[in-house]
Amino acid sequence: MLNFRPEIVHSDLGADFFDEVSAASFPQHILRYRNQRWAKRVGLDKLTDEAWLNHFGRFVPVAGSFEKPLALRYHGHQFRSYNPDLGDGRGFLFAQMRDLEDGRLLDLGTKGSGQTPWSRGGDGRLTLKGGVREVLATEMLEALGVDTSRTFSLIETGEELVRGDEPSPTRSAVMVRLSHSHIRIGSFQRQAALQRPDNLEQLMNHAIRHYMPHVWHDDRTRRTLAFLTQVAENVARTGAAWTAAGFVHGVLNTDNINVTGESFDYGPWRFLPSYDPAFTAAYFDTSGLYSFGRQPETLLWNLARLAESLLDFAQPDELEQALTGFWDVFQSALAVNFCRRLGVEPTDSSNGSESGLSLLRALIEFWTATQAPFEQVMFDLRGGATSCGRLTNSPIAELYSDPSFEPVAALLTENFRITGNANLDHAYFQRASPRTMLIDEVEAIWQPIAEADDWSLLHSALSEIADMRDAYRTTT
Repeated sequence: MLNFRPEIVHSDLGADFFDEVSAASFPQHILRYRNQRWAKRVGLDKLTDEAWLNHFGRFVPVAGSFEKPLALRYHGHQFRSYNPDLGDGRGFLFAQMRDLEDGRLLDLGTKGSGQTPWSRGGDGRLTLKGGVREVLATEMLEALGVDTSRTFSLIETGEELVRGDEPSPTRSAVMVRLSHSHIRIGSFQRQAALQRPDNLEQLMNHAIRHYMPHVWHDDRTRRTLAFLTQVAENVARTGAAWTAAGFVHGVLNTDNINVTGESFDYGPWRFLPSYDPAFTAAYFDTSGLYSFGRQPETLLWNLARLAESLLDFAQPDELEQALTGFWDVFQSALAVNFCRRLGVEPTDSSNGSESGLSLLRALIEFWTATQAPFEQVMFDLRGGATSCGRLTNSPIAELYSDPSFEPVAALLTENFRITGNANLDHAYFQRASPRTMLIDEVEAIWQPIAEADDWSLLHSALSEIADMRDAYRTTT
C-alpha cells in the first residue's frame, strides 16, 4: 500500500500555461537508477521495479495526479538574448505530490520523454550519458548542502541518438527529476510578453499560495513586492551554496531559474579544479558569461527580468528596491555555507557574517597564490584550527607552508571554533582526499558504461557520495 499524497495543483492555472501531451513509446526499458531514499520521502518506495518502469518509463499515470502529462509554456533569455519560442521541448510535468516529511509541494518532471509542441524540431530525447551526468550532479550537490532537484529515476530506452557533442550514435534514456516547482522566471516573462496581466497575476498568486504563503498580502502591490523579494532571497541563497560547493551550473538562462530558487536542469555543469573566477562549464560559453565568478551577477540580472515582468503591478523604483537585498542575503549565506562546510562557527556571533567573509577572502588569497585544489582545501580544513595538525598528511601538505596560508591559519585559530556537530570522527573525514567530481572523473565513470556496459564505477561513486552526504548531514 503506497503512502502517497498526490496533487494536481498546476492544472488549476489552466490551458494558457501548458499543453497536455503524450510520452514517447520506447523500444526498451532498463532501470539504471532508482532514488529509493527520495521515493520513501514521497511514499513511492514500495513500487515494484515493474511498476516503477510503468510509471517512469512508460508514463502510466500515477493515481490521483495528472491524467495526461503537462508540457509547460515559458519564454526566456538565453545568454541574454530573448527567446519567445521556448517551453518543455523534451520533458513534461508528470505528477505532483507532497513531501511526507515537511508537506512541501513537489513535482515529478521528465527529461527525454519525447516531442512536445515546443520541441522546435528536436527529437525530444535524452542521451544516457546526459542522464548519468545529472545523477552525479544532483547527488554531489545534495551531499554538499545545495538546495537542488533530485534525480528520481533513470531508465535506458534502447534508441540510438545522434548528437554533435558526443560520439554518435549514442544510447538513449528518460530521466525523472523530483523538484520543488518548475515555475520559472521565464514563465512570468511569457505572460508579460503576451501582454496578459490577468494570467501574470494568476501565476504570481499561484506561486505565492503554493510555495511561499507567508508573503501573501491582500494589497496587490505589497504582494508583488513581497513575492519578488522572496524569490530574490531564494535565488541568492542557492547562488551562495553553489559558490561554497565550487560549482558552475553552465546555463543560467532565465528559463533555468525557478521561483523557489532550487537548483535544477543540469547540462554542461562542472566543479572547480582550483579557484578560478573565469572557469566556465560550457564549451559554447566563449565570453565567460556564466563563469564561476559571474554566477551571482547573472542571477541578479535574471531577477531583474522577473521584476520587468511585474511592471503592471508596482512602480519601477519599488521593484528595484525589492532586489536591493540580494547582495546582503548572498554574502550572509556565503559566509554561513563556507563555515558549515569547514565545520566551524565564528566565536563572535554578533559579527559572524563579516568573520566568515574575512576567512573566505583569506582563502581566496591562498587559492590564488598556490592554485591549491578547491575541494581538497575545504576537506583539509574541516574542523578549523583543530585541523592544522592534520595538514601534514594531506596530498598537498607542502602548499600549506606558503606564506599566503598564514592569514587563514590565524583566522581559524583566533576567530573560529569547531562546531559541536562537525562530525570529524566520521569515516569520510578520515580519508586522505575528498570525493570529487571533476570532468575527468565523470568521463572515467562513463567510459566503462559506454564500452562494456560496466556500471561498477558509477555505483562506487554513488556509494562514496552517500558517505559524504552522511558526513555532512548533521550540518546541512
